[in-house]
Amino acid sequence: MPENSVPENAVIESAPEPVTATVESTGFELFTDRSVVAMRVDGELRDLATNVAADQIAVPVTITSPDGLAILRHSAAHVLAQAVQTINPAARLGIGPPIADGFYYDFDVATPFTPEDVKAIDKAMERIIRSGQRFVRRVVSDDEARAELTDEPYKLELIGLKGGAADAADNESVEVGGAELTIYDNVDPKSGETVWKDLCRGPHLPNTRMIGNGVALMRTAAAYWRGSEKNPQLQRVYGTAWPTKDDLRAYQARLEEAAKRDHRKLGQELDLFSFPDEIGSGLAVFHPRGGIIRAEIENYMRDRLVAHGYEQVYSPHITKGSLFETSGHLEWYKEGMFPAMHLDEETDADGHVTRQGQDYYLKPMNCPFHNLIFRARGRSYRELPLRLAEFGTVYRYEKSGTLQGLTRVRGLTQDDAHIYVTPDQVRDEIASQLEFVFETLRGYGLDNFYLELSTRNPDKSFGSDEAWEQATQTLREVAEESGLELVSDPGGAAFYGPKISVQARDAIGRTWQLSTVQLDFNQPERFDLEYTAADGTRQQPVMIHRALLGSIERFFAILLEHYAGAFPVWLSPVQVVGIPVAEDYGPYLDGVIARLRALGVRAEVDHSSDRMPKKIRTHTKAKVPFQLIVGEDDRAAGAVSFRYRDGSQDNGVPIDEAIERITTAIKTKAQV
Repeated sequence: MPENSVPENAVIESAPEPVTATVESTGFELFTDRSVVAMRVDGELRDLATNVAADQIAVPVTITSPDGLAILRHSAAHVLAQAVQTINPAARLGIGPPIADGFYYDFDVATPFTPEDVKAIDKAMERIIRSGQRFVRRVVSDDEARAELTDEPYKLELIGLKGGAADAADNESVEVGGAELTIYDNVDPKSGETVWKDLCRGPHLPNTRMIGNGVALMRTAAAYWRGSEKNPQLQRVYGTAWPTKDDLRAYQARLEEAAKRDHRKLGQELDLFSFPDEIGSGLAVFHPRGGIIRAEIENYMRDRLVAHGYEQVYSPHITKGSLFETSGHLEWYKEGMFPAMHLDEETDADGHVTRQGQDYYLKPMNCPFHNLIFRARGRSYRELPLRLAEFGTVYRYEKSGTLQGLTRVRGLTQDDAHIYVTPDQVRDEIASQLEFVFETLRGYGLDNFYLELSTRNPDKSFGSDEAWEQATQTLREVAEESGLELVSDPGGAAFYGPKISVQARDAIGRTWQLSTVQLDFNQPERFDLEYTAADGTRQQPVMIHRALLGSIERFFAILLEHYAGAFPVWLSPVQVVGIPVAEDYGPYLDGVIARLRALGVRAEVDHSSDRMPKKIRTHTKAKVPFQLIVGEDDRAAGAVSFRYRDGSQDNGVPIDEAIERITTAIKTKAQV
């Protein structure tokens, strides 16, 4: 699901209109709707206790809005930290940000949390929530903060980052991302005593009681302080928080369904792929049945590429480092690359170097190779758009802690394409690529999309402001014309240009980033790419990067979870299984299956000694789309009986009709 998303069954209260204060007022005075938990004053998120000056505009933030959910979850993270220190005063605090669908908090404790510890923490949180402690914001100086938090070494480290958004990681900005340094006190409503406090940017809910009963602790994990393996390892507690108990239950139900669909679990159950220790972390092998599915995914993609004017190319897996110096990857992406291999060096008998070696790298991207293909000979404007496509395997040195099945691997195959166009072709080509993306994804059974526009990160990019501005505006206009929802991803672009990404929702409403279309004015300049224009002058093309599936491995995992392993017939590794009611009917079924196999259908007969009910259970569990069952009535009538994955059955179907039904489902890619 998108970050801070609201479950489909949540009741979303209508937010009050923005208010212009006529006299100095607090948010409590301006907004009486109980769903309002914070406000934006002149665009800045503020607690409801904040004074709003006359003529300032205050915009209410409801608890079901994305901002409201983040505030709810951040407040719950503070309660989690308070509960931990109530039980274990020696626990030292890390950070506790809101995240997609929940929150976490990191702790330095002597021993990892046990399930019994988590239960005790949960009970302590309930008591704090019921007590209705007020969250009270206080501005402090650096010295005051250090004096108050002298026993919190991790907080002391963060104090030096006050206002340093460039230096603080996103999750750390919840503590020190503002211009002011602030501490939030948890104040007992009866005594007025501060019972706990934390360094925090805020804002927070008015009081802990507003967190309600839609909170649950989920799991624990180890995490390095500030994400660096060089730092101490802390213990992280994850939780989730929702406006109501019903919202929480709906979320937990989605998690249960997601667990059933986990591609790692299904991959093992259906014998599709594995990650042998002998090969290494993040490197998958596809078994025969998984190989069939992967081949069908790729074959459909290849057919679509040919139909849309692409030319297929191939490039090696390794190259000299100088290529990635030219492309900029060694400058901007080196941490994501495998270390260099120093090759070709020669020495004499005394060990003196007689020939200098060179650094070679496993490729993390295909684009530099395609630029060399474009540059291999002179190009005319008549050849453009030139669309080069490759199923290119690339290698990225992902940290071991980030690897996750097929969705995050170290070796991946991209359905990569690079399109070279004249400047006046850019707009139409991007629009055409987006439509190509939508049509192709629908063919795989995905049809619920929205778009995300990733813009420049000034600290991690090259190229002129003018080129970036022009490219970004072009992408924005094309995206808006598509009619789909467009959301912003500030600073999320690659180092060479802005991008549109297609976000697809699967069968249970989760969002996956799939296709990307990126505009690049920089690579053609760095590689001195040129074409001869109609007037005979030499001009520089514009480059479009397009990855439709992202990577084959990740897309395989997404489809596996989307279909919960029950692929449509055209993708199923075994499309038809014949099951004789008794051994005598085996030869009859062999004839039917032989006709199907002659038409390219992946079909087989189960001649095992198992009884028919067990055979049905076995192949239903294997998620075979069609089971053809034959007994005496079927044989006598020259027919078969269909049994489907949902347990329904269609008896006495003539053989010719059965074959037509199966081949049509495959040919039309029906969502059976």
